[in-house]
Amino acid sequence: MNSKKIGFLSFGHYGRSAGSHTQDAGESLRQAIELSVAAEEQGVAGAFFRVHHFARQGAAPFPLLAAIAASTSTIEMGTGVIDMRYENPLYMAEEAAATDLISQGRLQLGVSRGSPEPALNGAENFGYVPRDGEDTAAMARRHTELFRKAITGTGIAPADPGHGRQSSLLLPVEPQSPGLDRRIWWGAGTRATAVWAAEQGMNLMSSTLLTEDTGVPFDQLQAEQIRVYRQAWKDAGHDWEPRVSVSRSIIPLVSEEDHYYFGLRGQVEGQDQVGWLDGAISRFGRSYIGEPDKLAEELARDEAVQEADTVLVTVPNQLGVDYNAALLGNIVKHVFG
Repeated sequence: MNSKKIGFLSFGHYGRSAGSHTQDAGESLRQAIELSVAAEEQGVAGAFFRVHHFARQGAAPFPLLAAIAASTSTIEMGTGVIDMRYENPLYMAEEAAATDLISQGRLQLGVSRGSPEPALNGAENFGYVPRDGEDTAAMARRHTELFRKAITGTGIAPADPGHGRQSSLLLPVEPQSPGLDRRIWWGAGTRATAVWAAEQGMNLMSSTLLTEDTGVPFDQLQAEQIRVYRQAWKDAGHDWEPRVSVSRSIIPLVSEEDHYYFGLRGQVEGQDQVGWLDGAISRFGRSYIGEPDKLAEELARDEAVQEADTVLVTVPNQLGVDYNAALLGNIVKHVFG
């Protein structure tokens, strides 16, 4: 498994709960930068962050990603995922290109319709309302289409003749960062949305949750999702090779702290769960908690992990930088090493 890229995925939780090392948003953001630097030193390939609105979690990702870009030299930085219901596609294109230029081409942006949220019609409060005959999922895809056009340099706005330009000229947004268009990932929760992502020419990002269930173990269903994605990509005739990531909760029990925080949870979370979420029967993937050599064997049998080229490990960010840096180091060295 050592050929895979290993990244971390943080939800950016913060709050004044007992034992939290991220008492407020400022601590959470600063520690995210520190952890990215430490992760790079440990040989971790990516620093990814969830984006949630109206919650004590990470939001407004571009200032954070730009700060990480300026503080590191090799690690990728990205999102998993940006909820495109909430986004101004053209402003996001400017922000994304600027961040990618600072990183010198290391930005990897996961986008999607987003996940269930605490706000009722949250995107509407941001000023985004579906058009007639359109639901919020379709609006998110429309925003994504315009964003992707903008980052390729496609002309968007007619030129003003008063500035000495032909009115037929369409101006692109600036800045532009060549190659960014091939580093956009769609967070797919089903096999059908994975096929759609392939047809559109986006990389595939699949989490520890699928909003469908066929009765087979999670890793097998997710592996099937990846296989139909790759076939759809081939059928679409794209002229470049896409990337595929899967997320996993992986806690090797090495230190006393590991056993204290997670030892008992391994007995409860070591199997898939099935439940009702966002209007559909959904399957949640198991957590991998245990001795490192045992986890290495179990992950070698995880069909989706074997199908993917990138594994994003969710981190308990509220336990602080030192704990999570050690956790990631153990995963890289003892589980995937």
